[in-house]
Amino acid sequence: MRAIEFVFAVAWAAFWLYWLVAAFSMKRGHLPWARDLRIRAVLIVIVIVLVHFGVFRAVGPNTDLWLAGPGLVLLALGLGLAIWARLHIGRNWGTPMTQKDEPELVTSGPYHLVRHPIYSGILVAGIGTAMALSWLWLIAVALAGFYFIYSATVEERYMTEQFPDAYPVYKRSTKMLVPFLF
Repeated sequence: MRAIEFVFAVAWAAFWLYWLVAAFSMKRGHLPWARDLRIRAVLIVIVIVLVHFGVFRAVGPNTDLWLAGPGLVLLALGLGLAIWARLHIGRNWGTPMTQKDEPELVTSGPYHLVRHPIYSGILVAGIGTAMALSWLWLIAVALAGFYFIYSATVEERYMTEQFPDAYPVYKRSTKMLVPFLF
């Protein structure tokens, strides 16, 4: 099982390294810091409380190798979707809830499938990680999901202001995170 853990660790490390390097090519923008810090602080407090009460010690790692294969597939699909979306949006990408100085509305490629494919991809990869390594990863996926839904809602208000004619049409035709569902 250690080899599977190593593969997941390397995949996530490579993903986040790419993400960090790619961040240097984004357009200028600004972030309403107070709003972003409040939601991040709440999530950090939740994690600290869970760790304090030993939630992460309650269950050991998954030992079912049959879950590792599908988990690895979901990890690859999820990270692949997030990277495809990041490449497709180009310099328009920014950290959650960033407001770009010269925004562009991107609705093609992965943005034709869902409005927030980067968030979707990270969540799918997290579910794959939970399947293969430990179901406790679902706690992290749930917390990320709440954060992403909040971020997406804030971002969509901004996009509606920036593109009052085009964004509502795009919003009606494309789901937020899960194609055909949500």
